[in-house]
Amino acid sequence: MKIAVFPGSFDPITLGHLDIIERAVPLFDKLIIAIGQNSQKKYMFSLEKKIEFIKKSVAHFPNVEVDSFEGLTIDYCRSKNVNFIIRGLRNPADFEFEKAIAQTNRLLTYENKIETIFLLTSAGKSYISSSIVREIITFNGDYTLMVPDAVRI
Repeated sequence: MKIAVFPGSFDPITLGHLDIIERAVPLFDKLIIAIGQNSQKKYMFSLEKKIEFIKKSVAHFPNVEVDSFEGLTIDYCRSKNVNFIIRGLRNPADFEFEKAIAQTNRLLTYENKIETIFLLTSAGKSYISSSIVREIITFNGDYTLMVPDAVRI
């Protein structure tokens, strides 16, 4: 069974994330959307709210599961017997950052390789990021064109 993890903070999930999910779903038997928790970070939305947003946004995909974790993504992948990590790329800067993480993960999992699969965000969604959405929400702007219906609060 081919299982992949799409990790992130998803604070909140955006149409860019959903674009990656929609294209990853047919590639795997199961896709786990894994919300990473970092005690050092301040989030706009609670873990419970993020789980709710994501579950509602992916409810039409029977092979998608939503979960959360703390710690290293590769440790989470090991705990779930997952050998694939999905990462979305919006621009060249994302690639350089994600490449370094992917190479580190391969080094740290020498005996049981965890492969990172990069998917390019669709051109019309490549400018969307959770941080931009949070900024717009903070200043009461219209963020609704950048997020799934479930996030329209």
